[in-house]
Amino acid sequence: FSDNIGAKFETFEFQSTTNPPGVIFNPVAIESFITRALNKEYFVKEDLFCQNGLYGSLEAHSKFNDVEEDVVLLELNRALTDTNKALEEASHVFLTLGTAWVYRHISTDRIVANCHKIPQKEFIKELLSVEVVRNALEAIVSLVSQINPEAIFIMTVSPVRHLKDGFAENNRSKAHLIAATHELVQEQKNCYYFPAYELVMDDLRDYRFFKEDMIHPSDQAVDYIWDHLLATWVDSDSQDIYRQLMALRKGEAHIPLNTTSEEYQQFKTKLERTRNDLRSRILKIRS
Repeated sequence: FSDNIGAKFETFEFQSTTNPPGVIFNPVAIESFITRALNKEYFVKEDLFCQNGLYGSLEAHSKFNDVEEDVVLLELNRALTDTNKALEEASHVFLTLGTAWVYRHISTDRIVANCHKIPQKEFIKELLSVEVVRNALEAIVSLVSQINPEAIFIMTVSPVRHLKDGFAENNRSKAHLIAATHELVQEQKNCYYFPAYELVMDDLRDYRFFKEDMIHPSDQAVDYIWDHLLATWVDSDSQDIYRQLMALRKGEAHIPLNTTSEEYQQFKTKLERTRNDLRSRILKIRS
C-alpha cells in the first residue's frame, strides 16, 4: 500500500522518497532499519545470509537479494544513505504499519523484516503488544527529531489485510497497530494519524474496491485515499498544481487522429505552454 501512495507522490512531482529498504511491514523492523541508517551503521558481510545461492539481509526486502555478495552490500548501504538523507530533509515522514505479527530469528534473537523463504523452523512467530509497537514508534520519532526537529510524522495503518495469519489474527494485529498509533498521537505534538485503514474498511466497505485477490485495495480505492490525503495534508497551491498536472498527463496520453492537422498543432503548443508553466511553479516551490 505504501508503494501505491509513494508512486502517486512521485508521479505528481512531489519531492519524496519511498521505502528505500523495500516494503517493511512491522514497526520493530522499521525502527531497526531507521536506527541503522541514522547511526550510519553500514552493512558488512557478516550481516548477510546465503540461501540457495542468494545473499540477502533479514533487515530488508528480498529485492536486494543477489548471487553477488558485494552487490547486495552496495545496494543495502545505498538504501541506508538514501534513508538518512531523506529523513534529514523531510518536512513530513509517513510511517505505514502493515502488521503486528512478526518473526523472530531464533539464532540471532532478532525480529526480522523478511524471512526470505528461509525454513520456518528457524523462526518463532509473535504478536507485538500495543506497548512494544508504541515504543518502536516513539524511538523512530525521537531519533528522526534529533536530526530534523521540524519533521511532522503521519502514522497510517495499511488497509491490506494479512489473511495468511487468519481473519481473527489479522484483526488483532490491526487493533494493536491502531491502538499504539493513537496513544502516540495523543501525546506527541508533531505526530498525526491518517485513517487509510478506516477509509477502506469503514467508508468504502465493499469488495468492489479490492483487487481480484480480495486483499489489496483496487486502483479506485487507492485514488480515494489519495484524494483524502491531498485534501488533508497538501496546501491549496500544491493542489492546484496537482490538478493541472492531472490535465497535462491526460493531454499527453491523447492519441490524435491526424498529427498534421492545425488543430493538433495548437493542442501541442498549449500542452507545451502548460508544461513550462508547471515546471516554473514547481521549481519556485522547491527553491
